[in-house]
Amino acid sequence: MKNRPTILPLASCLLGLACCLFLLTACGGPTEPTRGEVIVYVAAPLSGFQANGGQTVLGGARLAAEQINRAGGLLGYKVTVIGLDDESDSEAAVQVAEEIKAAVEQGQKVLGVIGHYNSGQTLAAMEIYKDLPLVVITPTSSEVSLTQKGYHNFFRVNANDEAQARVDAGFLVNKLGARRVAVIHNDDPYGQGLGRLITAELQALGAEVVLTLQVAVEQSNFAQELPQIVAANPDAIFYAGYEVEAPYLRLALVEAGITVPFLASDGAFLATTIDEAGGAAEGIYVSAFAPSPKAVADEAWIRAYQAVEYRNPDTYSINGYSALAVLAEGVKKASSLDAAQVIQAIRSLPGIETPMGKLSYTTTGDLKEQTIYIFQVQGGDWVQVYP
Repeated sequence: MKNRPTILPLASCLLGLACCLFLLTACGGPTEPTRGEVIVYVAAPLSGFQANGGQTVLGGARLAAEQINRAGGLLGYKVTVIGLDDESDSEAAVQVAEEIKAAVEQGQKVLGVIGHYNSGQTLAAMEIYKDLPLVVITPTSSEVSLTQKGYHNFFRVNANDEAQARVDAGFLVNKLGARRVAVIHNDDPYGQGLGRLITAELQALGAEVVLTLQVAVEQSNFAQELPQIVAANPDAIFYAGYEVEAPYLRLALVEAGITVPFLASDGAFLATTIDEAGGAAEGIYVSAFAPSPKAVADEAWIRAYQAVEYRNPDTYSINGYSALAVLAEGVKKASSLDAAQVIQAIRSLPGIETPMGKLSYTTTGDLKEQTIYIFQVQGGDWVQVYP
């Protein structure tokens, strides 16, 4: 795996995309799609405990569609982005997938789905999507098995959890000097899978996993777990879970006098982790699948996002934007909206320029080069510390 991204090329990528769109408009290129519309659904939690994360994905996709449409659309078609709420629930995700299936069967011109946000919901919904003539690009789902099931129409713009576990374990052992690590994870497929993977990676590096604990999604009280953590006496803690547990776990640890390095997984890479930690967030490390929008987006991109969304971009705005960029590039390369041709085009492209870097794909839909970023809370904000 190569982990050599730099900030300037990504910022230049965003600026370059904006300039290309400007030139298409300013130099007499098409400014209005004229052939009708194509639908891209964004399936993510838009309500409930993960609403902020899902809404950032939707916002990124909306901005990408806005820019595509200002430049004439895709093959002359207007891209219409429709958000569907899966509520961070697998049964709701299946209902969303059934709704999209019905739209396809009714003749709606559906180009693809950006989703789902969580691996559990993606796994559930793919059992329906796999038989539909559309492209599915997850912005954030990282569970390894997603690309081992033979789905012909599935891609991700993020690394998978094997890459995350490898990089995170290396960071804990080689950068922070950890030798006794407590691995705590939540009880959904993402947390359980990542917990197993990082345990294996830590042990391969010679570190001892002195404690393995499972907690519940949305758990906020850790009174029962704290004595076990204290007794294990770890010199670092890894948490595989979400922003709705991580800040409360961190606060409980600090209040108990446990201030060893704390590294949380990508699911906690949201402003909520800082805001809800009761002042205990300083120093937290979090791994991530994309650079922060603040690091790679120029002022023009941020203003354009604010104009579309009426809010600032957050962590996964970059992911939603990049997912639609991949889909659009596949259409352009194929010169067709036919799903089979778009899928083949995405697989065959040597690299697709996105704010997440230049992306290219294996036959399974995984990225050929998978990058993990690590951030630390410094001065109340996320600061990239690796690579």
